[in-house]
Amino acid sequence: MKTIFYDLSYEQLQDVLIKELKQPAFRVNQIWSGVYKNLWSQPDEFSNIPKGLREKLFDRYEFQPLVPIQTLKSNDNETEKILFQLHDQKAIETVLMKYDQRRTLCISTQAGCAMGCVFCATGQMGFKRHLTAGEIVEQVLFFARQLKTDDEKVTNIVLMGMGEPFHNYEATMKAIDLLGDPNGLGLGARRFTISTVGLVPMIKRFADEKRQVNLAISLHAVDDSERSSLMPVNHKYPIQDVMEACHYYIEKTNRRITFEWALIAGKNDSEQTAQKLAQLLEGLLCHVNAIPLNPTSQSIYQASDKNQTIKFQKVLERNGIPCTIRLRRGIDIQAGCGQLAIHHSS
Repeated sequence: MKTIFYDLSYEQLQDVLIKELKQPAFRVNQIWSGVYKNLWSQPDEFSNIPKGLREKLFDRYEFQPLVPIQTLKSNDNETEKILFQLHDQKAIETVLMKYDQRRTLCISTQAGCAMGCVFCATGQMGFKRHLTAGEIVEQVLFFARQLKTDDEKVTNIVLMGMGEPFHNYEATMKAIDLLGDPNGLGLGARRFTISTVGLVPMIKRFADEKRQVNLAISLHAVDDSERSSLMPVNHKYPIQDVMEACHYYIEKTNRRITFEWALIAGKNDSEQTAQKLAQLLEGLLCHVNAIPLNPTSQSIYQASDKNQTIKFQKVLERNGIPCTIRLRRGIDIQAGCGQLAIHHSS
């Protein structure tokens, strides 16, 4: 198995080219720009470097580690989902969503997920393995190349695909740094949003690093028994611990947190629950991103209807908690939050 090129940092590439391959320093920029600015991935595209060096690079590194094996487009043509096969036959899914001028990617950080949330198809398939930083990066580059043919580019990235990003912390952060490198794609930190089920030590570590990356917490319940029934991680990190970590994050960064709330009919969508949520979040720099639950084949739960969704939102807003109802996208192709990798769980 060749090393994935996108696992290399700029400094690591520098070491390889200058120290190992005895190349002049300017080659580093040529290759880095070729990959991240020109979005090249084939040997013959690197026409500005000698053929011998090209061959050495492609003998040593894998430039196309993800193999697309299925592409689905939603009926409205606004959402596209690709199933990728990895070198070890594991599979991941990545989603492109089009919103007016934005081109948002929902990318995966793991094959499967160890968190086991009962309403999430990825959680129900179990954990397969962590992705490397390069496998995370290549999801973005793959779609960036595709968008380039239409003179478009990736504008936003949400790490809300398969897996828990904070469970694969090192690779996730390295991938964000690689994608944010000003000499490459140059995506600003605020164009990224990381979603976590609430891994308390990682929230605090993330806070200490004072990154400008957006943070979203999957909450979904206001009391521990309810949340534990939906999200097993709550047994280890109960709501009070998660909220303390959120306070710590805001104190350290002065950045707003998004709380994600999947509205489940008869479970967590009552006005009384909204009132309790408002009390829980009182005084926090935050907003709530509510979305009616996306259907999955193994879930016993149903989505809240439009009327109840609006009631829930209004209670929060009356209590001074900003709340947006997220637009559901790609439901017809199983590309919505919690729906990924239902049919392909190798």
